[in-house]
Amino acid sequence: MNAERLGPSGTGSTLGLERFGSSEVQAARATQDRIDIPEFEPSQIPDGDISGDRFLDRELSWLAFNARVLELAEDPDLYLLERVNFLSIFASNLDEFFMVRVAGLKRRIATGLAVPSPAGLSPIEVLEQISDAAHKLQARHAQVFAHQIRPALAYENIHLVHWDELDEASKDRLGTMFSEKVFPILTPLAVDPAHPFPYISGLSLNLAVVVRNPVSEKELFARVKVPDQLPRLVSVDGPRAGTVPGRVARFIPLEEVIGQHLDQLFPGMDVLEQHTFRVTRNEDLEVEEDDAENLLQALEKELLRRRFGPPVRLEVTTDINPNVRALLVRELDVEDSEVYALPAPLDLRGLSVIGGIDRSDLRYPKHVAHTSRYLNESETSKAANVFAAMRRRDILLHHPYDSFSTSVQAFLEQAAADPKVRAIKQTLYRTSGDSPIVDALVDAAESGKQVLALVEIKARFDEQANISWARTLEQAGVHVVYGIVGLKTHCKLSLVVRQEQDGLRRYCHIGTGNYHPRTARYYEDLGLLTADEQVGEDLSRLFNQLSGYAPKSTFERLLVAPRSVRSGLVDRINQEIANARSGRPGRVRIKVNSMVDEAIIDALYRASQAGVEVGVIVRGICSLRPGVPGLSENITVRSVLGRFLEHSRVFTFANGGDPVVYIGSADMMHRNLDRRVEALVRLGNRDDIADVNALLDRYLDDRTASWHLDDQGQWLRHHLDVDGDPLSDVQSWLLAGRTRQRSANRL
Repeated sequence: MNAERLGPSGTGSTLGLERFGSSEVQAARATQDRIDIPEFEPSQIPDGDISGDRFLDRELSWLAFNARVLELAEDPDLYLLERVNFLSIFASNLDEFFMVRVAGLKRRIATGLAVPSPAGLSPIEVLEQISDAAHKLQARHAQVFAHQIRPALAYENIHLVHWDELDEASKDRLGTMFSEKVFPILTPLAVDPAHPFPYISGLSLNLAVVVRNPVSEKELFARVKVPDQLPRLVSVDGPRAGTVPGRVARFIPLEEVIGQHLDQLFPGMDVLEQHTFRVTRNEDLEVEEDDAENLLQALEKELLRRRFGPPVRLEVTTDINPNVRALLVRELDVEDSEVYALPAPLDLRGLSVIGGIDRSDLRYPKHVAHTSRYLNESETSKAANVFAAMRRRDILLHHPYDSFSTSVQAFLEQAAADPKVRAIKQTLYRTSGDSPIVDALVDAAESGKQVLALVEIKARFDEQANISWARTLEQAGVHVVYGIVGLKTHCKLSLVVRQEQDGLRRYCHIGTGNYHPRTARYYEDLGLLTADEQVGEDLSRLFNQLSGYAPKSTFERLLVAPRSVRSGLVDRINQEIANARSGRPGRVRIKVNSMVDEAIIDALYRASQAGVEVGVIVRGICSLRPGVPGLSENITVRSVLGRFLEHSRVFTFANGGDPVVYIGSADMMHRNLDRRVEALVRLGNRDDIADVNALLDRYLDDRTASWHLDDQGQWLRHHLDVDGDPLSDVQSWLLAGRTRQRSANRL
């Protein structure tokens, strides 16, 4: 393989900027003025005779990840409503894939940027393989719903019904609901010489309606958008339908209710036929930051433009009139390969309505997160004093098993209320709509504390919410900054400065997940609460770099991208290689969401060739090809999916018997290592290091249920032993461990 393709961002001296447009080049050069980024050297080809197909394609690997989600929906041993939710998650995931990844490929093809991927495929070849795989996946998705989930729901007296299956009383109730809540917000749009084909917004569900003028006998086309402000599935039997086992609960798609009342939208016309369709558009944002006098205003304009991105997928029902389909294809300017014909109902994201039914017998047992034993070891009835606990020792948190509200949230709330606290510095990438984190920062600012919030307003699909929070914070007197031009700020950091008897002391939190109380209930993440002086000094330097000018900052316990995460991890891998070659045990284990970066992968290949044991746990994309003789026979790759979304990023190294462990925000992707501010922190407590290594042991154990990646790039599910009994579920094991721990604390 050509060495120029091995590096994660090419061989250019400014982070491989030849791949980008002129504005992106200028933005990245501006970035280098703010942060001292060393030139990145391309990865060396691993030792030995290695072919050029050592990388798996990242886009096809992502589709394989979503296929694993679909396998969970297919699993009859899972709780039924959880299977319904996995069907909905699959649909939502695939929408985002088309909006961002497929749209990006089409944009590259249109602009002539046909550079092959590290896997050796041109953008056109990747797009063709995506189309083939996505068509098969969407058809499989629809079949799982029709032949597995729908009958299983019916067995539980939860029915998705059609209009003609309803009794007259139910039809009357729905008719009243339509008149009062639906009809007033519908806008039929005709298509004729006086009315051009309307704009079809991305991800909207629509009715293509054919009507006939009874006088002229002329047939006409119209479009009716299904309102996305209303629940997609309407409960026929009231809001509590489905909550009582044995009692019938019926749901009907909103588009069917609208379809039965089209005569009210087109009075005096004959409604001949109707068909549902849906369009997916390019909704990735492109903001030229260096040209924007006001980043907020530039982003708001781009959010408006997002609504008008070019189509990348058209979904239609299988029974659509061929003439209507041809009209949609022509007017939307899509290729035949971009048309997905599926059985109704389209857009199975709407199944989340059924997935949310309160039926405890059909979902995972309720989980109550417990307070970390290190936060409540000296307190009984009252809330723990987080600062006192942090002075005693570092506290490693594992969410959602450890409560977010009694740890991270309590840390910031206590900081806001504590008169001894002088300053709070905080990064916000994503947070919830009713965020207690934002409330705490507002309270702190209003009480006179110095508060800095670094809000990443370019967090994909949360841009509008983050703009709103940025303005709320500014109005309260918080110093709001938006990071460094050309880089997203993705690190998860909190720094509290407190006046104590012996002077100022810094208290820190560094995590792998967002400051988002809601997602903390079902995202698996690690976090470190520490009062360590060196970590506090590192965070002070990093915040100064983010809010001011400190390009030469150095760090002791942090690795910070885009400067030192890749190089720091490669150095650690190289040390394991040196240890193995000198006869000492070598081991590297990494847990991430995505493993794509070629330099990191090549370093792991070299480690495998040197005899280093390498274990990789990846939730989503993996471009590494394990188990290839002479290249990666010492590498195993596992994937764990389940009740909680595996989100933590962990990096462990044997280090000649003195283990080193980092946790942090960075995935092994070009965007994280080159175009984001990321932070990894090295753990300092030996017990925490041992606990993390034991946790990764469990993930990689062959007795743990997981998917195994083979040398051909195929993911194989391993969830039953040789006798057909279920393998251990790591998330259930962790839940049981926290329950045992809580019981022991009570004794």
